[in-house]
Amino acid sequence: MLTTPVFPAAVFRLDNGLTIIHQYVPATPVVVVDVWVRAGAVCEPEPWYGMAHFLEHMIFKGTSVIPPGVFDYAVENLGGTTNAATSHDYAHFFLTTAAPYLEDTLPYLAELLLNAAIPEEEFITERDVVLEEIRCAYDDPDWIGFQALGESIYQQHPYGRSVLGSETDLMQQSPEAMRCFHHAHYQPENMTVVIVGGIAQESAIDIVSQAFQEFAPRSECPQTDITVTEPLLAGVRRQEIYLPRLEQARLLMAWTGPGVDQLRNAYGLDLLSVLLSEGRSSRLVRELREEQHLVQGITSNFSLQRDSSLFTITAWLEPENLERVESLIRAHLEDLQTTVVTSGELARCKRLLCNDYAFSTETPNQMAGLYGYYNTIAQAELAVIYPEQIRSFQADEIQQLTQQYLSPYSYAVTTLKPC
Repeated sequence: MLTTPVFPAAVFRLDNGLTIIHQYVPATPVVVVDVWVRAGAVCEPEPWYGMAHFLEHMIFKGTSVIPPGVFDYAVENLGGTTNAATSHDYAHFFLTTAAPYLEDTLPYLAELLLNAAIPEEEFITERDVVLEEIRCAYDDPDWIGFQALGESIYQQHPYGRSVLGSETDLMQQSPEAMRCFHHAHYQPENMTVVIVGGIAQESAIDIVSQAFQEFAPRSECPQTDITVTEPLLAGVRRQEIYLPRLEQARLLMAWTGPGVDQLRNAYGLDLLSVLLSEGRSSRLVRELREEQHLVQGITSNFSLQRDSSLFTITAWLEPENLERVESLIRAHLEDLQTTVVTSGELARCKRLLCNDYAFSTETPNQMAGLYGYYNTIAQAELAVIYPEQIRSFQADEIQQLTQQYLSPYSYAVTTLKPC
């Protein structure tokens, strides 16, 4: 029987709807603040693709009371660091500083998040930066392949779009539209502020409560329908891409998986990913790279997403081996569906995943990110159940998950070949 681990942090909800998660770590003088916003690319209406990521850039371009660059100077002058990231399901902004300086730095970050000015001249300048980021992405064959695979497998869901948007998308956007998007989504009920480190709970809550008060008036913006969930694939959905100057072919295969409403199934697919390609003794690495030398490298990955997750297998290989390697991968999936994995093999996968979890929760930065991520796509308390869930899997359940999600006859495949 599974027992629910004790969640080590405290969760509060302010009257305005803002969620605060705090964990006191007395052994460190550092404090990490990670602010998560349900304002990722899935929230973008059709005219504004790429807006969420572009807005991440523009958040740092000041407000009516903080000129551009002042926030960075204030944080760095006190020895702190800051950064941000955007995905389909979220945007988040994090700040690391010494505990005594939190009161001097967090209000700056809150002001930027709540009252971003998005000035027109900065908008035009920063748009060029994002456009260059898009151009660089299209110079990366692995990014091209993964993006094409996502578009193939998510034909009706926003997960199929690039978080970066396209050059055409960005050139159609305006500061007014971005302010509308910001005012619609950067609201307290969409935000989680996580504080982990050497600051007591009372002080942390007080600083956050004071800083996150004056939100911009909510705006009504075009909405996007994110209720569509892609059905499981029927048959093989295949595409080939030819690229100049490509030295090595790529084989990318993908299957849709469960979202956060079926979290245990998602964790089981994590185990399958490790079983297939984590380490030299994993099935695909051992046969395809170590024994037959058909690939230079091969990986599998399970990406948990709120609505529909993604299981991928990627191989780097010579073009003449593409068909052979795909066939062998399918054979391995067929074997997993018909033959129960051994207890030793399953124990190895569990050990690797539990160790990875332990290594990824050692620092305040890691813990803050984990709590914020889970609270954004589900609920924070789920962040600590992973190891116990992984240890509880039996071989027959792994077999059932393979049968349910990893069909050797229904998947999307994208190949990259040199011209």
